[in-house]
Amino acid sequence: MASIPFPESVAPVGEAVAPVRESVAPAAEPVGGFDTVLVANRGEIARRVIRTLRRLGIRSVAVYSDADADAPHVREADLAARIGPAAASRSYLDIDAVLAAARETGAQAIHPGYGFLSENAAFARACADAGIVFIGPGERALDVMADKIRAKAHVAAHDVPTVPGFSAKGMSDAEIAVAASEAGYPLLVKPSAGGGGKGMQIVRAPGELTEALATARRVAAAAFGDDTLLLERLIERPRHIEVQVLADTYGTVIHLGERECTLQRRHQKVVEEAPSSVVDAATRARIGAAACAAAASVDYRGAGTVEFLVAADRPDEFFFIEMNTRLQVEHPVTELVTGVDLVEQQLLVAAGERLALAQDGVRLVGHAIEARVYAESPERGFLPATGDVLEWRAASSQDGERPDVRTDAAVETGSVITADYDPMIAKVIAWGADRAEALTRLDEALAETVVLGVDTNIAFLRGLLAIPAVVAGDLDTGLIDRMPAFVGARPSEPALAAAASFVRNHRPAEMSGDARGLITGVVPQRGASELWATASGWRAGSHAVPVSQWFETADGEIASVASVPDLSSRSVGDGADDGATPDGAMVRASADGLLWVHADGATTTLRPLTRREAMDARLAARERESAATDPQLHAPMPGAVVAVHVSDGAAVRAGDRIVTIEAMKMEHPVVAPHDGIVTLDVAVGEQVRRDQALAHVVATPGDSEASERDAAETAGSTSGVDPVTTSSDHRS
Repeated sequence: MASIPFPESVAPVGEAVAPVRESVAPAAEPVGGFDTVLVANRGEIARRVIRTLRRLGIRSVAVYSDADADAPHVREADLAARIGPAAASRSYLDIDAVLAAARETGAQAIHPGYGFLSENAAFARACADAGIVFIGPGERALDVMADKIRAKAHVAAHDVPTVPGFSAKGMSDAEIAVAASEAGYPLLVKPSAGGGGKGMQIVRAPGELTEALATARRVAAAAFGDDTLLLERLIERPRHIEVQVLADTYGTVIHLGERECTLQRRHQKVVEEAPSSVVDAATRARIGAAACAAAASVDYRGAGTVEFLVAADRPDEFFFIEMNTRLQVEHPVTELVTGVDLVEQQLLVAAGERLALAQDGVRLVGHAIEARVYAESPERGFLPATGDVLEWRAASSQDGERPDVRTDAAVETGSVITADYDPMIAKVIAWGADRAEALTRLDEALAETVVLGVDTNIAFLRGLLAIPAVVAGDLDTGLIDRMPAFVGARPSEPALAAAASFVRNHRPAEMSGDARGLITGVVPQRGASELWATASGWRAGSHAVPVSQWFETADGEIASVASVPDLSSRSVGDGADDGATPDGAMVRASADGLLWVHADGATTTLRPLTRREAMDARLAARERESAATDPQLHAPMPGAVVAVHVSDGAAVRAGDRIVTIEAMKMEHPVVAPHDGIVTLDVAVGEQVRRDQALAHVVATPGDSEASERDAAETAGSTSGVDPVTTSSDHRS
C-alpha cells in the first residue's frame, strides 16, 4: 500500500448550532458502504478518525460534552451533537446519549476510538439492537478479553504462552497470602478488569501484600466497578512488546509487526516505537503467529493489539499479557512503517469487506518512534496540569509524501485544559530510515513543539530520549522509574533575553497600571510619568542603555539579565506581531502576569520582578531554608479525598501515607513530611481545592533534628510517591 500523509489538522467547518452542528457533507463518493459515521470520542483520536473519514468521503459526526463545546474535533467534523455535561459518566460514557446522537444525525456506524466505550460489550450490544454498526470486534471478543483472568486461561488453551499466576477471585486476604507464598515473590497485583496499568502494584515481600491488595481493589472498583484481582509472577527487567493484528469477518487474520512499548512510568506508556530493536525476523514470525492465534480464538474482527512481556535477557521468550480490543494510542508508529491506515481498515472490515492485504504483503520500512505529550509537571512528581493554551505550534513535516514528522494533537491555541479528562494533549511521531535517525528527528520535533500556558512533559521526554540506554535500545519497563527525580533546566540566556525584551518593549500606555505592573514588574506611583513606568533605559541625548530585569523562575530561584530595549518594535500585546523575537524565541503572558517563553527548544516560565521584589524573594528563600519543616500538608491539586490512612491524633513517621486524593483521574497519596502527631482537616468524600490544608503533622519534642533531616529528604515532593491512575478513559 502507498504511504499515507496525515496532516496535523484540517480547516474547521460549520457554525455552532446546539445541540447539533452541521456543515456541507464531503463531495467524494463514500468508501466501504457508510455515508455517515459518528466518532464516540474526543481529543486527538477523534480528530485523527475524522481525517480518515473525510479522505474517504464519509460524513463525520462528532459528539461533545459541555467542556468540549469549542474543542477542535467539534469544528472539524461535518456534524456535531451535544451529549451531556463535562463529567465523562454523563456524556462520553452515556450509551443512551451516544446512540441518540447517532440516530439524530443519521449515522450508520459508530467508531469508538480508544478509552471510554471502545471495549464495552454492553455498548456493542446496544449498537446492534439499534441497527447501528459498531466499528470494533464482536461481543465474544469483548467479553473474553475484557477479563484478564478469563483471557489468560482462554489463550493458554490455544497454545499462546502465558505468565504463571493465579486469580484471587473469591479468595480472602489470608488465602491470597498463602497462594502468593506458594507462587513466590516478587509478584504483580493487578485488577482483572481493565488495562493501562491502572491499579497495578508490585509486591516484593509478604509484608507489602496487605496494602497492595487494598490499593489495587480501591483503584479497580473506582475505575472498572470490579475489584477482582489477578496475581502473577513478576518478570524482572521485562520489555513490553505488542503486536498489531487485523482480521476480517471471513476468518483472515494477519499481523503488522510489533511495537516496543517498554518505556513506561508506573505502567503508563510514555514512548513507543516500531519495530522493536530486539525482535529478530524469526521471533517476529513466532510472536506474530501467537498474536494471530489469540485473535482467531475469539473470532476477532477489525484492528486489535495483543500484548506480551519479553524478558530483557531472553528476547526470544514471550508471555501473553492481555489483548486490547480496539485501536491503540501508539497505532501511528505502525502506520508509518507499514503505510497502512488502520482506521481505514477498521471501516472496511466493519462494512463487511475482505482484507485486501495478505501476510506476505506486509513490509516494515524504516523505524518510527512516538512520544506522548501530557499536560503535567514532571518537576512536581508528574502531577497533571490545567490551564489555557496561550500558544500551540506543532513541529512541521519535511516530506509531504511520507511524513518524517506527524503530530496528532487534541489542542490548539486557545484550548482550555481542564481536570475532566485524561491529560494527554498530543502525540509527536517521527519516522527515519533507521532507529538512530528516527530518534534524532523525534528530538528535533519535540524541540519545535510549542505549548505555552500549560506545563508539559516535553523537556522530560527530550531528556529521556538522550539517555545512553535509550539510545542503545537497552530498555526495560522499570527504566523510567529508576531515574532520579526530574529537575527542569535553568532558563537559558536566550530565554531570559526574550523575556526581558518582551517586558521592555511592551507598550505600557495600552495597559492599565495594574496590568502593566503584572507584566513589567513596575507599578507607577499616582501621578508618575509614563516614561518612568516604562523602565526603558532611555536617557536624554543618548542611546538606550542596558537595564537589569529580574525574574523568578519556576523553582523559586531569582535570575536577572541586562537588556537594551528595541523601542521601535511592538509586542504580542498590541497585535502587531506574533510574539516571536528576532532569534526565534516566543513569549506569551498569562492573565496572572507569568511569562511563558519558548527558546532553544525548551519552554520556561518567568515572573517579572522589581529590584525590591527580587531582594525580598531572596530573603524569603533564606528564611525558608533555615526554618523547620512545614507541619501543614496541602492538596497538590483540586480533587476528592478517597482515603484517610490514619486516625486523628495518631503518631506517624516521615513518609507515612496520611490521605489520598483523586484528581485528574489519578490517585495522589499525601505523606507525612516528618515524624509527629497528625491532626486531620478533611474526611473521605470531601472535595478539596489546590493547596488546601489536608492535615497537620506536629513534631513531638526532641524530634527537631529528625524533622530537619526528613525535610531535606522530602523537599520538593508533594506526595512522596507517584500517582496511581484510575481513569476509566485512560489510553494505553
